[in-house]
Amino acid sequence: MDTLLSLKVFCLVAELKSFSAAAERLGLSPAMASKHVMHLERRLATRLLNRTSRHVSLSEAGALYFEQVRPMLETLEEAEAIVGKAALTPRGTLKLSGPVWLANPVFARLLADYQARYPQVRFDIDLSGRMVNLVDEGFDLALRATRDPAEGLIARRLADVAFYLVASPAYFRRAGRPASVGELNGHALLAYTVLPLGPGFATLGASGSRKIKFAPVMQSANETLLHMAALEGMGMTLLPKWLIEADLAAGRLEMVLSDRAAFQVPFYGVYPSRKYLSAKVRTFLDFIVDEGRWAGA
Repeated sequence: MDTLLSLKVFCLVAELKSFSAAAERLGLSPAMASKHVMHLERRLATRLLNRTSRHVSLSEAGALYFEQVRPMLETLEEAEAIVGKAALTPRGTLKLSGPVWLANPVFARLLADYQARYPQVRFDIDLSGRMVNLVDEGFDLALRATRDPAEGLIARRLADVAFYLVASPAYFRRAGRPASVGELNGHALLAYTVLPLGPGFATLGASGSRKIKFAPVMQSANETLLHMAALEGMGMTLLPKWLIEADLAAGRLEMVLSDRAAFQVPFYGVYPSRKYLSAKVRTFLDFIVDEGRWAGA
């Protein structure tokens, strides 16, 4: 039996979580797809996939095997395309991690436009905001707004993202509207723990750091909760421009001190290694930069 084809079948079954879907994609019968996986399991003397009447999932050994095999297959496909002078077409599942605030219309449009250009790429996106382990959890790419990209990973700087200090009109009516940086002292803060804006300091505008003593009423790393709490008038908070553009336009939120209370935060694409950088990862990062949607965001 063709072991290379068996590897392709196994990886596609693992991605699609279905023998029939993988078989259809490869022009095989489900029975033949199952035989290919069993061929690998006999060869390795271990179970790669857990099968029930309704579900297919990777075993612990299968997850480790998939993690090693998938990038090598993608590299092989790219090498074949280059040698054959064929067009290099991104394909497969792009498993992506990012912050909660990427769940917004601008990013959704970017995904739709990328997928329209590269229809053979599918997305598996985790926007839980947690710091995933790219290698152990099988992620191809993480998008992170940070000044300190993780060590041991490759980080490509894509752009700077603007974070604004905002509050609702209801909050300003209750607590007053500060007219200067010094008047921020004592204001209620919904602290975004991902960025360095805490109860004892703030980085504001081009003048650098200023000591501000806010009155923190809540802290969270979840931007959605902070966003909703700000709309309810609980206090000021720091949020990415993309998440609040509609609220700013509608007057539901207002910037505090305009751009004097803002951060420009570096935005990176982070991936495990250059060695097996697939076409889907490379083209997605290039697409973000070339489209220019992040510039000045």
